Amino acid sequence: MIELTSDPGWELLEEHPLETEFDIVKARQSVRQFAKDAGMGIVDQTRITTAVSELLRNMYMYAGGGIIRIQKGLFDHHQSLIITCLDEGPGIDNVELAMQDGYTSGQGMGYGLPGAKRLVDDFELQSQPGKGTTVRVVKWK
Repeated sequence: MIELTSDPGWELLEEHPLETEFDIVKARQSVRQFAKDAGMGIVDQTRITTAVSELLRNMYMYAGGGIIRIQKGLFDHHQSLIITCLDEGPGIDNVELAMQDGYTSGQGMGYGLPGAKRLVDDFELQSQPGKGTTVRVVKWK
């Protein structure tokens, strides 16, 4: 599993495994509620929830599951909701290609990763073939 550096000042709100489709639904609901609790408007709640939904579906379909970590704290001088998705799947062979609109390695339309990136204020992806993928998305309040 590839860990990204976390700020020690970030508060962990929730962390749980993603193993079933029901876990995707539960995680989406948690993200939306935490975004609402953070004072985000409905548009930003929808953006972060949609971005996370795309990431979770990818994690479930291509890696067989993983872990979702929801945190809040200061990111780039903004109060933020920080979501990290970690898996131990096959990894992404070509991250640059995977970030292009329309590219898909499966049955999707190829807008998941680049679409998720457009919906958030910060996006970080680390992947290594055979080790897994970690994606962190941040939405400022």
